[in-house]
Amino acid sequence: MPEPTKKDETPNGHAEESVAPDSNGALTLPEISLEVSPPPETVGEGNETVETDGKKPEPSGSEPLEARDPKTIDNGSNPPEPSGVGVNEQTESSNFAVKEEGTYSPPPPEDGSSVKKLSVDLPNDSTSLPAMGRKDSVWSLGEGQAPEDVDKPIDNPPLSTLLIVKPQSGAVSVGGDITFIAKVEAKDLLRKPTVKWFKGKWMDLASKTGKHLQLKETFDRQTKVHTFEMHIIKAKENYAGNYRCEVTYKDKFDSCSFDLDVKETEHGSQNIDIRSAFKRSSEGQEDAGELDFSGLLKHREHKQQDDTPEVDVWEILKNARPDEYEKIAFTYGITDLRGLLKRMKKIPKEEKKSAAFAKKLEPAYQVDKGSKIRLVVDLADPTVDLKWYKNGHEIRPTPKYIFEHKGTQRIMVINNCTSNDDAAYSVVAGEEKCTTELFVKELPIKIVKDIEPVKTTVNERIELECEVSEEGAQVKWMKNGVEVPTGVRSRYRIKCEGTKHYLVIDDASKEDTGTYSVMASGGTSEARVQVDLKPLKIYQDLQDMTVLLGKPIKLHCEIYPGNVPGRWYRNGQLIQPSDRINIIHRNKIHRLEIETSSLHDSGDYTFVPEGYSQSLSAKVHIIDPPKVLLDSLNFPDNTVTVVAGNKLRLEIPISGEPAPRVVWMKGERVILESGHRVRAETYGDQTSLTIEVTEREDTGNYKIVLQNEAGEATASVKIKVVDIPDPPDAPLVPVVGGDWCSMTWEPPKYDGSSPILGYFIERKKKQSSRWMRLNFDLIKETSFEPKKMIEGVPYEVRIFAVNAIGVSKPSEPSKAFTPLAVTSEPTMLVVDDVTDTTVTVKWRPPETIGAAGLDGYLVEYSIEGTNDWIVSNKEVTEKTKYTITGLTPGSKILVRVKAINKAGASSPRTLQHSVLVKEVVEPPKIRVPRHLKQTYTRRVGEAVNLVVPFQGKPRPKVTWLKEGKPVESSHVSIRNTDCDSIIFIRKAERSHSGNYEMTVQVENYADTAVIDIQIVDLPGPPFSVNIEDVWGENVALVWTPPKDSGNAPITGYTIQKADKKTMEWFTCIEHYHRTCITITELVVGNEYFFRVFSENMCGLSEAATQTKKSALIVKEGSQMKIPEYSDHDFKEPPKFTQPLINTFAVAGYNTTLNCSVRANPRPKVIWMKNKITIIDDPRYRMFSNQGVCTLEIRKPSPYDGGMYTCKAINDLGEAQVECKLEVKGGFTFYELMRRGVPLHLIDKYVNEAKIVDQEK
Repeated sequence: MPEPTKKDETPNGHAEESVAPDSNGALTLPEISLEVSPPPETVGEGNETVETDGKKPEPSGSEPLEARDPKTIDNGSNPPEPSGVGVNEQTESSNFAVKEEGTYSPPPPEDGSSVKKLSVDLPNDSTSLPAMGRKDSVWSLGEGQAPEDVDKPIDNPPLSTLLIVKPQSGAVSVGGDITFIAKVEAKDLLRKPTVKWFKGKWMDLASKTGKHLQLKETFDRQTKVHTFEMHIIKAKENYAGNYRCEVTYKDKFDSCSFDLDVKETEHGSQNIDIRSAFKRSSEGQEDAGELDFSGLLKHREHKQQDDTPEVDVWEILKNARPDEYEKIAFTYGITDLRGLLKRMKKIPKEEKKSAAFAKKLEPAYQVDKGSKIRLVVDLADPTVDLKWYKNGHEIRPTPKYIFEHKGTQRIMVINNCTSNDDAAYSVVAGEEKCTTELFVKELPIKIVKDIEPVKTTVNERIELECEVSEEGAQVKWMKNGVEVPTGVRSRYRIKCEGTKHYLVIDDASKEDTGTYSVMASGGTSEARVQVDLKPLKIYQDLQDMTVLLGKPIKLHCEIYPGNVPGRWYRNGQLIQPSDRINIIHRNKIHRLEIETSSLHDSGDYTFVPEGYSQSLSAKVHIIDPPKVLLDSLNFPDNTVTVVAGNKLRLEIPISGEPAPRVVWMKGERVILESGHRVRAETYGDQTSLTIEVTEREDTGNYKIVLQNEAGEATASVKIKVVDIPDPPDAPLVPVVGGDWCSMTWEPPKYDGSSPILGYFIERKKKQSSRWMRLNFDLIKETSFEPKKMIEGVPYEVRIFAVNAIGVSKPSEPSKAFTPLAVTSEPTMLVVDDVTDTTVTVKWRPPETIGAAGLDGYLVEYSIEGTNDWIVSNKEVTEKTKYTITGLTPGSKILVRVKAINKAGASSPRTLQHSVLVKEVVEPPKIRVPRHLKQTYTRRVGEAVNLVVPFQGKPRPKVTWLKEGKPVESSHVSIRNTDCDSIIFIRKAERSHSGNYEMTVQVENYADTAVIDIQIVDLPGPPFSVNIEDVWGENVALVWTPPKDSGNAPITGYTIQKADKKTMEWFTCIEHYHRTCITITELVVGNEYFFRVFSENMCGLSEAATQTKKSALIVKEGSQMKIPEYSDHDFKEPPKFTQPLINTFAVAGYNTTLNCSVRANPRPKVIWMKNKITIIDDPRYRMFSNQGVCTLEIRKPSPYDGGMYTCKAINDLGEAQVECKLEVKGGFTFYELMRRGVPLHLIDKYVNEAKIVDQEK
């Protein structure tokens, strides 16, 4: 089982037991108040009530006592525990006196402040002998409570749910094992939660683990559950009681209480001697503390009985108050009071309800010294007389004790509590009495004035002073952490004057230097004491010296006092006398003599007087003339040969003291130490010349000059650099083939003083940085032909020259060259057209073009009968069609075409037959497009762009007539070409409608076509609208068609109605074809107006014709009074209820953009593309119906993509929405070129696409 609670250190240095506070400060069972005579060094202020484990105190103190504040003892909210005996009662007949020898003595007379209280827990009768001698024998200290407090309820605060499995109550037999398990889920926890096990409310079992109690915790990584186990091994009866498991994690908290019941064997015989059963056997011996149950056996030896008369102790204890238990036990020799109370607890007891007190005093109170406390009782009868007592003496009202009445409450206030107020208090109400204990906690002694540091010299008086918070306080003086001796022979004296304490040293010495501190129960103060020697006087200081190597050194100084010895140091090292070194001390003079100086004797010399921090210093400088030691170099004639490009480091030994200044020179130029490539360095006993990368310019004589204060020396060294040859000039590439070339070069100008052995050639692609060597054997000649190159890839070549030293740097690359081949001949050469002076031919590109690409074509012709080919185009043409001009009519020619690229001209492609230069007449033919074969309709304001192709040779003559008259060029633009005619009207009007006749004529041949153009507009409103009849819920309307049909047939009418009260129009029917209608299902009591719109292929008329009179719908047989209503303002600014959505469209397929807007009055809707308003563009159609706005894009192309904006404006404001349109698909100009389509066909395709878009 776990060990008893360990002691803590109090501020005054005495041992103090750990105290566990309770919520209400109640005591469990009456405790035994004991008086202890402690050793002299442990007696002092601040002692508090302590609690033992129930064994008699032993002189060795091996079993520590557990200090416990009576106010913090558990109030018995847990099940009663016999092992906790606990109410302190301070009466003259209920105190035990425990002496240092560990024996009991009769209780001393009552003294309110001198008795030191100890709460002693006596072991029960089930404690075994081995367990009584161990620290882990009893771990349930003070959990018990008075029998009358057993069934008090436990108040648990609301807890968070951390425990997923809570420990359950259990029972175990004496000596058995039991395990309690708690589980916590860790899914939402970042770290392990903290779990504590308690017995009762205050005892933490973490410090009690041992032989009988083990705590274990595990973690399952799969289920992420922490498991905490508490194992109780070989349970004893005093382990029974209430336990608690607490789990905390950050701000979360959970707790669970459970009970442990330890069952014991019931004794069959009740007719036994209680006093003999509960007496200890072998008191004071080794087995003291074990219960002797031999008297309960049937066959037992006869023992000498006490002469005390037979008394029924059970009845005495039952009828006695708890504060009298100790007196009864002492009187009748019951030493195992703990076991006796445990048995008593099992006897049913009737609780007596107090007739005078509704609420009694708490068993104990605690208060700090100097504070005040209130003792409160609640009376059942407010008229009863009440008296307060302290240690049996009645308390009278004084400024110290103040009595207050609040209803049924009676309050006594104790002001400025002192140690004299630490006593037993009782209150008597009529025949009844309740008592309590007041504990006054001593405040720690504080140091109010710290000791101050002292600095003095030897033989002076030192006095350290401090001031504490109270008089008569005990303090302890320390030096360097060790207590200062204060005996008769001690050099230290301690005195006290009130709250001031002094430490005096009469005759200070050097050894008194240190850190002094004073310790009180409430703090510590420390200060530094420094004792120095007498000041040192220097009559003659050491002098700096400069000595030639090998000469003697003599240093001397003169100081006061003269009898002070000292030590000599060189560069911080102690100097010892020897055959060469002599140290002399005569009175005030100290001398150091060295017979023959060496370089090691140079340095800083210091003389340190013993006992002083001062020192005398001087510098001794040893000098030696410089020398250059060239004999160590094994170079003939001091010449060094090095290959150019290598690193040269020439190290030359030198000597001299001090280290000489070294200067390297080449000619008149000084080589610096900070040079980048060439630098000179000097360190230690040598100097060096370093050339990182040698060059041939480094060849020459180098001079070394050494200087110091002792002299000068010079020497010279010759360096010879052998170099590689210079790179050759850039090679030339005069001839280039399809996969080869020819290259030449010149030898390098400088061969590096060694003959050229050969050359290496490398090549690379121009865009690459990787060179490839072409030969691994040296080439002696100065020409070479690289092969196996890739056609169309630019290359560069370079040369390396090689001599005995190495390979030169590469030459500059040659000019880039590209191996290229001509293309194959053009294909499918045919005659496209012939006139009197021209011949037009066309062809296909070559099948094989090659890496050189195709720059264009060269067209040549030759007159039949000659071999001379004439170039028709001086500059190559990229087109695959060409017209040869300037030919003689009637002649015959041959034509050929060559493909041209960077490699030259390909083989020619020639026509198989000669061509006769003579134009052939072709009758004209008009090819009217399909959409123009019927009436071509356009709206007013739209553009008209019609392209009518035709054919005929020579170039036909085109004329246009409208209604038999020439077309006026001011209204209609007409443009004619060789193959088509274009009629264009920028802004169509209704006057442009009519039949247009086109005539194409070639010589005597002609062809005619008629195109019907109709320009339409919105119709006008109906001429008149009348209400013909009103009956029931029906109204009959009649109207006449509009005068202006918009140059298009009327396709229908739209009829709307409006209530006279709101005048808000609603559509009754659309696309109605007749001119009369009956409107039904009208609301009785409403008065209506009606209006009619005309409609043709362009849409509804802009205005409507409204009935002049209104139609009142009246209920038949009754006359309804029409109430007056105020018109509601339905006006609101535009607001888009459905925005535009980003859309993807396919080229050539119509697409629409839709959105909805709400506004009153009706807003004006504007569409924009890329922030530019769309106006009169035939590719777009805009609709607006009942607030739904639609933009239709006809046959979109990739160029129609972009940001589209819909903007609604009325008098109250405006709003807009945007979306992005992307058009995918369609052939671009670039794609048509890649497909090999001729340019004239691409142009024709683009024009036709534009015409189709405009027409549709």
